[in-house]
Amino acid sequence: MTKSFRTLDDVDVKGKRVLLRVDLNVPMDAGKVTDATRLERVVPTITEIAGKGGKVILLAHFGRPKGRDEKNSLKPVAAALAEVIKKPVAFAEDCIGEPAAKAIAAMQDGDVLCLENTRFHPEEEKNDPAFVAKLAELGDIWVNDAFSAAHRAHASTEGLGHKLPAYAGRTMQAEIVALNKALEAPTRPVIAIVGGAKVSSKIDLLENLVTKVQALVIGGGMANTFLHAQGVKVGKSLCEKDLAETALRILNKAEAANCAIILPVDATVAYHFEANAPSFAYGLDAIPPDAMILDVGPRSIERIHAAIDDAATLVWNGPVGAFELTPFDKGTVEAAKHAARRTKAGSLVSVAGGGDTVAALNHAGVADDFTYISTAGGAFLEWMEGKPLPGVEVLRVK
Repeated sequence: MTKSFRTLDDVDVKGKRVLLRVDLNVPMDAGKVTDATRLERVVPTITEIAGKGGKVILLAHFGRPKGRDEKNSLKPVAAALAEVIKKPVAFAEDCIGEPAAKAIAAMQDGDVLCLENTRFHPEEEKNDPAFVAKLAELGDIWVNDAFSAAHRAHASTEGLGHKLPAYAGRTMQAEIVALNKALEAPTRPVIAIVGGAKVSSKIDLLENLVTKVQALVIGGGMANTFLHAQGVKVGKSLCEKDLAETALRILNKAEAANCAIILPVDATVAYHFEANAPSFAYGLDAIPPDAMILDVGPRSIERIHAAIDDAATLVWNGPVGAFELTPFDKGTVEAAKHAARRTKAGSLVSVAGGGDTVAALNHAGVADDFTYISTAGGAFLEWMEGKPLPGVEVLRVK
C-alpha cells in the first residue's frame, strides 16, 4: 500500500495547513444528522492530523446545489461533526476567498475548520483550474479521505492533487487496502455475490468480475434476466428481456475465463409485491405465469452457502432478493449471516459495498462482522468494474 500510494506516514503535518477532503454528505432531517456513519469514518484522519499539530481544513460537498443554497450549507453538519470528534469545529461561510482565508489565518496548530460546500461553486464539478488554484492557496498539503467521491475528477477530489503535495487519509487508505485484498491481490478462491434489480446497471461490473473471480453468484431481479435468457419462464417477475443476449454474452465470457456462474435453482414467489404476502417455493420449471420471483428458494440458499464455504475471499454488491419486504429477505439475510460466521471464524475475507448492500447487512445484523464494508456507492462500483478512480490515481507514487 505505502509503496503504491502516498499516505500520512510520508509527511510531517506539524504547523501545516492541511486541506482535508472528506465525505460529509450525510442524511439530514429537520437540520439534524440522522446517520453519522460517514462522520465517524473521518474521525481517525482528523484526530491524527490535529494531534500532530496540523491545521485541519475540511473540504466537502453536500447535496447537489445549483449555486449557493442555504438548504445545502455544511454549517449544521460541522456542528454535528464537532460532537462526534469531541472538539470544536470552526466554520467559514465560503470555501475560497476572504471568508476562508480569514478563518484559516485565525487557526492555531491542531484546530479544525470546516469550509462551506465546495459545490456552491459550479467550477468545483468542472475541475476548473482557476478554482483549483484558489483552493490551493489556502493549504500547504492536500489529503484525500473521501473514497466515496474518488470516482469524480472534481477540483477538491482530484484537481488539488496536481497543485499540492497529495496524500491518502486513513479512511481512504483502509478502503484501498481492503479493496486490493478483495480483487487486486486476493487470497483465492474468490467468490462474488452480485444482486440488485437490473442487469443494465451492472453490465460492466459483471464483465469485469468474471475475469477476476472463481465463482459469481447472481441474485435479485437481475438473476431473472439470466434465467429468461436460458429459456426459464419467469412469470411476471422483474426481468429485462431485451438484455437476454447481453446475459448470454456474460455467461460465455465466464465460461471462457473458468468462472462458475451460480444462478438460482429454485425461487420464492408471490402474487403481490408487498410485505408478508403469501409466498411459495417453486422449482424453476414451475413458476406460475401470473406470479413474481421475489427471493431465491431454499435450495438456492444452500448453493450460496456452499459457494461461500469454498471461498477464501468474498466480494458482495447487492441483495439476492427483495430484502426490504419480509419474508423475501430470507435469502439475503441467511447468506449474510453465513458469510459473517465464516469471517468471524477467520476462514473468509469479506468485503461488501453499495447502499442497498450496507442496508441489507445492517438488516441482517452482521455489518460489524464483515472484514470491511464500504459506504461508497458509485466509487465502490466503479472500482469493482475495474475503472481507474481519478481521486485515487492522483495519490499514486509516480
